[in-house]
This record gives sequence, structure tokens and C-alpha cells, in this order.
Amino acid sequence: MSDEILPFRIDIPQAELDDLRDRLARARWPRQLPGEGWSRGVPVAHLRELADHWATDYDWRAWEARLNAFPQFTTEIDGLDIHFLHVRSPVPDALPLILTHGWPNSVVEFLDFVEPLTAQGFHVVAPSVPGFGFSAPPSTTGWSVARVARIWAELMRRLGYRRYGTHGGDLGAYIAPEVAVADPEHVVGVYIDGGLGFPTEADVPEMTPDELAGYELMKTWSTGGVDHHALLRAAPQTFCYGWDDSPIGQLAWLAEKFHQFNVQTSRDVFLTNATVYWLTGTSGTSSWPMYETTGFGWPGGQKAVPSGVYAGPPGIRRLAERTNHVIHWPDSNPGQGHFPAMEVPEALAADTRSFFDKALAYAAEHEQSRAAAR
Repeated sequence: MSDEILPFRIDIPQAELDDLRDRLARARWPRQLPGEGWSRGVPVAHLRELADHWATDYDWRAWEARLNAFPQFTTEIDGLDIHFLHVRSPVPDALPLILTHGWPNSVVEFLDFVEPLTAQGFHVVAPSVPGFGFSAPPSTTGWSVARVARIWAELMRRLGYRRYGTHGGDLGAYIAPEVAVADPEHVVGVYIDGGLGFPTEADVPEMTPDELAGYELMKTWSTGGVDHHALLRAAPQTFCYGWDDSPIGQLAWLAEKFHQFNVQTSRDVFLTNATVYWLTGTSGTSSWPMYETTGFGWPGGQKAVPSGVYAGPPGIRRLAERTNHVIHWPDSNPGQGHFPAMEVPEALAADTRSFFDKALAYAAEHEQSRAAAR
């Protein structure tokens, strides 16, 4: 294994874009089933409008150029070529921060988030999770979020960062805490969009009325719409044939999930994420976090370093503190969508700074205490 880090640039052959438009133009559309709105899944009229825009007005080359405005690289770790953005801040003594995107997202999640973060004093490292976008997919079974976290720790070592923070949402909320477990000597804090302290049925007897109301809301997230965890545990290969052969099939799948997750973003950003999935053929390979599990569970976190969240409720802080050292738990940050980096990037960046200021102060205080004890 080499530690070599190579420059990377997205450069999709025109023939692949022509093939995408041709497939969209030849789509065989189903009839609309009876039912109101999204009750039967993605409405035909909604998807036809999206597909028409994708085929005729959407400009991949403009978005490709926007992605290429970020310095990008690849390096081989654990047998896989890992793609990542690496954007340094002009702020003196900026803190390195490794971002982990969610599912079914990609580094497109951070298009509007990188600049506010660098302005807030962070050197940004944003890898594509293995099997997503431009990172190679796992070729064996046995992958886990802990294994990805060890890759992230090695990546930060190769970049020369000896002190850094870790941040994530959705899938990233599982990976980010594991980075601290893998590299506690160098991680100063774990910040996630949300997900700590989510209760289970076992916690119901001790919950207050307000907590119970939040729990009922939370259950709709995991039970409403298509249960992608169960589907992708059962037969991911079966669905790959539709996703990888039909851009309409893939588009419907992503539209279903973004609607269920209440993702607030523009049509073109959504289509840029969809185009990355289509061009890299990663709708199936990105499902390994589900097919490598036996059941669904909320992020547990860790106690190696301090933790903070962008949005606490409907998580319950006292439950989160069973498995995390929580020092940042706001109740009313703006943004109601599943991916706040896409919806409220400025607010998320400012709150990220607020948490890591606390985490750095905590680290300095405890270092002084250890020095005094010596």
C-alpha cells in the first residue's frame, strides 16, 4: 500500500451524457395508480417533470465544473481508492474537520457547506464513503462503519493532521463517532446533525409527555414510506438491475427517499446527486451499510471525546448522555430537513464552530489538569 495522494478531476465522457439523455427520452412510463398524492409512491406527474428537466434543461457540465472548483484527490487505503475534497481555510490556526455525507447522498451534500465552514476556520476534508460516488466500492463482505472510520483516521494522518474534528449526519452520524473511537488521541470532538438520544420502546415507561410526543414523531421517520433498511438487507442485488439500467428507476428511488426524509434542496442539486449516482453506477454499491446489518438501530455514539449535535430534539439528552459526553445540545436551530448542510449551510457552519470552540476549550482544560497531576 502506498501513501501517495493523487489529484483528481471529474471528467465525464460526452458519450455517457448522451446515453443518459437517450435513455430518458425512451422511458416507458407506468400508469398512475389510484390514490392521493404520494400515497402509492412517487406520483407519475412529479417524476415526469423531474425527468424532463433532467433530459432537456439540466446542465451537468455546469455542476461538474462547480464540483471541480473544489480541490479533489484520491488515495488508496484498505485496498480501496478513496476520493475526497480537501479545501483549506485562509483562517490562521484553522481546525481540520472531516465530513461524512449521508445516504442516499454524496459529497454533493456539501456543495454549499464547504465555503461557510472554511470561513468559520475549518480545513475541510470531505471523502466519498466507499461505494458512493467516486470512491471504490467494497469488494468483500464484512464492511462496517467502524472500518470506514479507521480509513478516515488514516486519511487524516496522511494529510498531516494531528488534531481534528469529525462531523456527520445520517450515515455520517454512525461513522463520525467511530472516528473518535478509532483515533481518540487526535480527535477533539464529534459533531453530528442529529440522532443521539433517540429512544426505543424500552425507554417509554420513563418518558415524559413531551418526550413521548417526540417519540411518536420520530417513529414516523423509520416506519413511513419504503423501509429501505429491510429492502436492502433482503435483496439489494435484485434492485440494482433497475437502478443501474434505468435512470427513471434510479430517479424514482432517490425521489422517494428525499421526499420521505423531507430533504430541502433545489431541483438541480437533487439532480446533481442523482447524476453522480447514475454516472458512477453506485445505487447498489452504496447500500452496503444496510445489507451488512441484521437490523436497524439509532447511532449510539461514544465517550472518548466530547459530542455535540446541531438539532437535539426529538432526541433526549439524558438518554444521549448514557453513551456520550454531551457538551452541546441546542433546542431550536433553524432547518427542518434531514440534511441541514443542504438546507441551512450558514447556520450549520456557525453552530459547528460553536461546538468545536467548546470542544477545544474542554481539551485545553483537561490537558492542564493532566499536566498538573503529573
